[in-house]
Amino acid sequence: MGNIVLLAETGSDIPPETARQYGIYIVPMHVSFGEETRDDGTFPPEEVCEYYRNAGKLPKTSGSVPEDFEVIYDRIHREHPDSQILYLAYSSVTTCSYQSGMIAAEGRDYVTALDTKHVSVGQYVAVTTAAKLIREHPEWSVEEARDRAEEISRRVRMCFVPDTLEFLRAGGRVSNAAALCGALLKIHPRIEILDGYLKATKKHRGTMKKIAPQLVRDYIAEQNLNKDEIWLIWAPGLDEEIKREAQEAARLSGVKKVTWVKTGGVITTHGGPGAFGVAGLVD
Repeated sequence: MGNIVLLAETGSDIPPETARQYGIYIVPMHVSFGEETRDDGTFPPEEVCEYYRNAGKLPKTSGSVPEDFEVIYDRIHREHPDSQILYLAYSSVTTCSYQSGMIAAEGRDYVTALDTKHVSVGQYVAVTTAAKLIREHPEWSVEEARDRAEEISRRVRMCFVPDTLEFLRAGGRVSNAAALCGALLKIHPRIEILDGYLKATKKHRGTMKKIAPQLVRDYIAEQNLNKDEIWLIWAPGLDEEIKREAQEAARLSGVKKVTWVKTGGVITTHGGPGAFGVAGLVD
């Protein structure tokens, strides 16, 4: 462990083994199943889909609160008293987490923060890429590391396509009519993260078996993604054959390494089962 410790939310979908590999600490966001609120990351995301099937309504998500950050800040400071904490945050326009982190940081001069303006696998890419560079440059100050993390965040591109609009409809993000038309016409919106906001930019028509590999090919070319590595995100329910075809599309596009990332509870609640997405870095 160097003199800088990275922190991110569970909404980054960084799995525990990857967090351990890079020494990244994770603060929980939350998912409420009726009256029961649970920490994201403490239950299989499949339970979100099961709850919707059984209850006919979505769980509710919420960001990390100041008390969550107080606990994790104190834990890191206790375990690494000579280190600086660099909190690389989930997009601040989508949740209260960043504000909560800032409230908890008051009086703690060992905390520095950056809004990555990304969610899910976009934040995953920003945080893990920064972690690799910080390991390569143990001489960096926390200010230098923050500046480099900001540069990386600006280079991240991410999009996803939901398999069904039902979860977006249930969450109030699309109308009943739009969801019905989407189902009848097999229309799937492409959602991109632009300056922290989730925006529908294109429409894809057909089955996910057709859309997923095409999205890989198109997004790599359109964004001119670095082909050393891309990240493919999938939600519970995505067919294994679709994953194989997406992987093959990446290989045929010249990608050297594909890292698969599974959505956690918060992201599954928003994107729904069977969602698929692509992330990468531009040079």
